[in-house]
Amino acid sequence: MSQTRRTRLLILGAGPAGYTAAIYAARAGLKPMVVAGLQPGGQLTITTEVENFPGFAEPIQGPWLMDQMQAQATHVGAEVVQDVITSVDLGRRPFLATGDSGDVYEAESLVIATGAQARWLNIPGEKELSGFGVSACATCDGFFYRGKDVAVVGGGNSATEEALYLSNLARHVTLIHRRDSLRSEKILQHRLFERPNVSVIWDTAVEQVLADDSGRVPVARGLALRNLKTGARTELPVHGLFVAIGHDPATALFRGQIAMDEDGYIRTTPGTTQTSLPGVFAAGDVQDKVFRQAVTAAGTGCMAALEAEKFLAHLPAVDVAAA
Repeated sequence: MSQTRRTRLLILGAGPAGYTAAIYAARAGLKPMVVAGLQPGGQLTITTEVENFPGFAEPIQGPWLMDQMQAQATHVGAEVVQDVITSVDLGRRPFLATGDSGDVYEAESLVIATGAQARWLNIPGEKELSGFGVSACATCDGFFYRGKDVAVVGGGNSATEEALYLSNLARHVTLIHRRDSLRSEKILQHRLFERPNVSVIWDTAVEQVLADDSGRVPVARGLALRNLKTGARTELPVHGLFVAIGHDPATALFRGQIAMDEDGYIRTTPGTTQTSLPGVFAAGDVQDKVFRQAVTAAGTGCMAALEAEKFLAHLPAVDVAAA
């Protein structure tokens, strides 16, 4: 049976941003409610070894880290609800969100931490080898390919920056692009073409990630390529593939209700997590199209909670349980 849940602070999303916001808000006595969404734990739940989150000398597993964040949030008083929000109404006070369960959530303030998802090629082997040779984040996983051969797919700023970053770690980087010229900024292209260990394959699509099944677990061994002009098929031996064709922020629910940029990322006032609507804050990848790291997401989650606390301090106190 559906019910109406009321809270002073509703947090949508259960990744590093959402859980950090919940931890800080709970410790401030706000009794926040976190709606976990479709992918509790966010993108870290599909990451194997995490080596760049502060506080851990040895690599840790992404799903384990998110389990620990959830446990910490609930330990200090946050409530985590397993539901998926299907609609929101930010044009009324309190804000209203409706879950797939039929439950209705009313909140005096809102933190949007629904994150973003990398765009994938949707080719054979890509999903199966995710974390075992396929990645969408060079900053996250490039370290594991020191002295190895890798490929990057894409032609924009993200792909060029990923290839430049990897060129400092890998033995050789091959950038693969469907067209005969890059869309990235000229300064980035100039830097890329100057790198002696970077080459570019033009007019080419990746059709399959090839697996080496000889070990304990399958790992990437190469790519099946097709030239889009000649139709010629070739194989490129590499140890890793980095897909850099963009990200899609999970902001469809809020379209037309708060300000976003042309790519659908929520606009926030510089130096804050405040959106165009008072009382609504955005944290993590949903508003960060540049860094997209777990630690930066956690940082903005902290900011959002502290800003929500200040916002709520100026509102009349409400007995949420009795409302």
